[in-house]
Amino acid sequence: MMANQVLLHFLVPLFCGALSQPIHYSIPEELAKGSLVGNLAKDLGFSIQELPARKLRVSAEDYFSVRAESGDLLVSGRIDREKICGRKSECALEFESVTENPMNIFHVTVAIQDINDNAPHFFGKSIELEICESALAGAKFPLDSARDADVGSNSLKMYTISPNPHFSLSTKESPDGSKYPELLLEKPLDREHQSSHHLILTAMDGGDPPLSSTTQIWIKVTDANDNAPVFSQDTYKVSLRENMPPGTLVLQVTATDQDESIHGEITYAFLNVPASTNLIFSINPNTGAITTNGTLDFEEKSRYTLGVEAKDGGVYTAHCNVQIEILDENDNAPEVTFMSFSNQIPEDSVLGTVIALIKVRDRDSGQNGLVTCRIQEDLPFKLQPTSKNYYKLVIDKALNREQAPEYNITITATDSGKPSLSSKTCVTVHITDINDNAPVFHQASYLL
Repeated sequence: MMANQVLLHFLVPLFCGALSQPIHYSIPEELAKGSLVGNLAKDLGFSIQELPARKLRVSAEDYFSVRAESGDLLVSGRIDREKICGRKSECALEFESVTENPMNIFHVTVAIQDINDNAPHFFGKSIELEICESALAGAKFPLDSARDADVGSNSLKMYTISPNPHFSLSTKESPDGSKYPELLLEKPLDREHQSSHHLILTAMDGGDPPLSSTTQIWIKVTDANDNAPVFSQDTYKVSLRENMPPGTLVLQVTATDQDESIHGEITYAFLNVPASTNLIFSINPNTGAITTNGTLDFEEKSRYTLGVEAKDGGVYTAHCNVQIEILDENDNAPEVTFMSFSNQIPEDSVLGTVIALIKVRDRDSGQNGLVTCRIQEDLPFKLQPTSKNYYKLVIDKALNREQAPEYNITITATDSGKPSLSSKTCVTVHITDINDNAPVFHQASYLL
């Protein structure tokens, strides 16, 4: 009993709060399992001698682990920057380090640096163009772009083509920052002299050494078509709430062509759009109406950029970009996680003793992701907020096992959305006995 009392007095300052500033590390992606990230114990100010008692551990077990005897933070699983952060310029894994004896929590951030482990790639095996022989020198033809999953200096940088006296190539940049090739007609074509041309298009990234890929360009020279389609806007922008049902109209793009008959008939199609995006949106080839093809999820992706091509009945095309911003809905209830919990509490525990560390999380953003927690009012406990989304459950009133041997505590987490969403988690705390009552006779005296 005395040992338990000493331990509880030691636990009173358990959660004085996590470190105000997280521990920062930086590593390249794709490190081998067991690679050293840093000495977490040293950076937290722990000595080797106290490590066994502190039981240092981390919450990101899929990616990192802590070596018990040294406190080294090690890579425990594959860290693929592109899978974790996509094309974000900055990428970091944020997680918590938890200790015991006393219990405490520390925030750790590991920045993941990109390596050039992805070559550019084209979606199609070849590009087919039809160019009228009446096209004038200086005519431009946007081509299908390549995609590179790497970012920064390792991302796609430039395009080149095989030498041809009729064509040159330049690298252009879309509004979303991606690069696409544009073919330039240097001198007029003569269908009767040469009815087709073959070029090799190369996409190259900026890595050291650089990685590249190629695709074939097949150009068919056709008879005259005087006017190309023209979109009403170069860039269309629209906002759309998440969870809209399939078939919802996003917007309608419009292109016109001054030609008549078949040369003026326009069809629309997505240009260079990933297959995953095609599962989300579809376009009517005759009207240019873009509709949802699947369910939108702000938490998975909040912005889309779609390339659209308008092609007339001849050989000319026009291109525009559609930028779609996904707006957040309050469609995720808060989640409550117990980082640490003591369900056996001596009845003589002092006020302020911490019995649980609680983390709350809501996948929504803004007000929809702002969470508050509460418990019943008629309990000898209270919740105290700590750093970020953490709460301490502490003793607020004196305990008496003889009056109440256990308590059922319901923790309700509610977000600030309209309407709000909430979740409840129930735990039971058992009050353990101490020798605080002397024996009592039923009578002061007995006569025989």
